[in-house]
Amino acid sequence: MTQIRKAVFPVAGLGSRFLPATKAQPKEMLPIVDKPLIQYAVEEAVAAGITELVFITGRNKRAIEDHFDKAYELEAELEANQKHALLQLVRNVIPKHVNCIYIRQPAPLGLGHAVLCARPVIGNEPFAVLLADDFMDTPEGVQPVLAQMTARYDFERASLLAVQEVPREHTRQYGVVSASPYRDRLELVSGIVEKPAPEQAPSTLAVVGRYVLSGRIFDFLEQVGEGAGGEIQLTDGIAALLQHERVLAYRYEGQRYDCGSKLGYLKATVAMGLKHPETGREFAKFVAGVIAGQGDDHDRS
Repeated sequence: MTQIRKAVFPVAGLGSRFLPATKAQPKEMLPIVDKPLIQYAVEEAVAAGITELVFITGRNKRAIEDHFDKAYELEAELEANQKHALLQLVRNVIPKHVNCIYIRQPAPLGLGHAVLCARPVIGNEPFAVLLADDFMDTPEGVQPVLAQMTARYDFERASLLAVQEVPREHTRQYGVVSASPYRDRLELVSGIVEKPAPEQAPSTLAVVGRYVLSGRIFDFLEQVGEGAGGEIQLTDGIAALLQHERVLAYRYEGQRYDCGSKLGYLKATVAMGLKHPETGREFAKFVAGVIAGQGDDHDRS
């Protein structure tokens, strides 16, 4: 059993890149086929053995709480109409042994501040952080990304950052690490910089939205103060942490889609639509037709 039992989901962001769709609903509730982004992230955490889910929320995020709560009226309606498959789908959005905890972030002070808000629940334990915007897909037979990371943590007993190579011109969108080879898929981090300009980036190895962190990170997040953008940056806390203990960069196995951007969201939707057991075959025909310039005759009027 993994040593990591708790996971933090920072979900207080405004989702401004998806306005007006996110004017009245959280960006984390945008669906990929038939499940919202946040549910995919939760399922990934549960698959890694997480039993305590800590959501750092903000204004207009009530839909996330409702999604993971019991829906009495809906369940009664489905049961009365003998829609048993849908009833089980609704009831199993989250397993019974998993607890959800919601903490309000009082102001949008950055990812580091959002993580720091979880300290009363996490204590000194190691924990995971998942950003639902970073949609992670893995091939059949491959563990979900967070499960890959928690297994590595159980062996290494060191904080891990999920990383991938990015084009140098994109470094200003990420935290970027300096690292040296360590073990298979692992590198030893010697430095980390938040959103460096391409000419100043120490490498093209970028941190993406999965972390397994030592509980000591909270001490450093309380001390670092404001960083890039006037916010408390998780990157700055990690930079301080690695002066005292090992931090490892993990080149995960899988495909990341940046669902914080419209293009990444569309790519994820297409990829999962093609894999979905209900839609995959017909959707593949449709996509092939669009590529060939034929469209779908059934949808024309």
